[in-house]
Amino acid sequence: MSERIWRLTAPNAGPFTHTATCTYLIGDDQLALVDPGPDDARHIKAILHAIKGKELRYILVTHTHKDHSSAAGSLRKATGAKIFGCAPYAPSLDISIIGSGFDAAHDRDYAPDYVLKEGDTITLKNTTVCVVATPGHTSNHLCYALEEEKALFTGDHVMGWSTTVIAPPDGSMRDYLMSLEYLRKRNDHIMWPGHGQPITIPQRYLRAILHHRHARAAAILRRLKTGDRSIENIVENIYGAINPALRRAAAMTVFAHLQDLVERKLARCEGPITPQSYYLPLECKGFIF
Repeated sequence: MSERIWRLTAPNAGPFTHTATCTYLIGDDQLALVDPGPDDARHIKAILHAIKGKELRYILVTHTHKDHSSAAGSLRKATGAKIFGCAPYAPSLDISIIGSGFDAAHDRDYAPDYVLKEGDTITLKNTTVCVVATPGHTSNHLCYALEEEKALFTGDHVMGWSTTVIAPPDGSMRDYLMSLEYLRKRNDHIMWPGHGQPITIPQRYLRAILHHRHARAAAILRRLKTGDRSIENIVENIYGAINPALRRAAAMTVFAHLQDLVERKLARCEGPITPQSYYLPLECKGFIF
């Protein structure tokens, strides 16, 4: 893809992965790998073929969804490379109240040799990779900046084909929006996402994502003022004839918006904030069914 970047795609096309999960190799004769992908023998074989004759030193993981991290252990065993990346997934204390969300999508076998944090730097021959913390899609999400090319590997935080699913309790709309604003302050020239094609106009793209999210929040508030009280009703009226496979993802993202709206005192909920609860605009005096 460039002087220092190679891309491999996993054989895992689907409604949540688009054409594939993207795995990136960075460097020349010394390599770092960003997102090993699913623990699929075909994908691992392709990676091992691609690095033949080179030294894979680091396996970098953006977050612990299985389609991004689960091949890490197999590749460590095959190559001796160290797993550097996000923190392991830790289930929320609120999970019994809020519901599991996409909890099952997390790779509980992920075991990094070293947990990275904002500002950490990984150095290879002629290549420097810096860590950019971007919680939101998941609480442990990281991006990786290739300094020499002003390129940012964005995992699922910014994707090249769709908006990102935010599924509480691990996902947070508030954190996600703050992370997007944080990326807007950077001067990256290109973004390499975990799914989809490269983003060659990062700042314009980030503005569009933020505009979309704010518009979605406004639409949810309008539905509350119209009389919708449940997430099911809001999804039906905002998304319409959505692909049934994506309906739960839409519901979780609406829930994430509602959680944020309640925290910002723009909406309210009687009782715990859960996907099953009923919601009102802040000025509403009571439930009207």
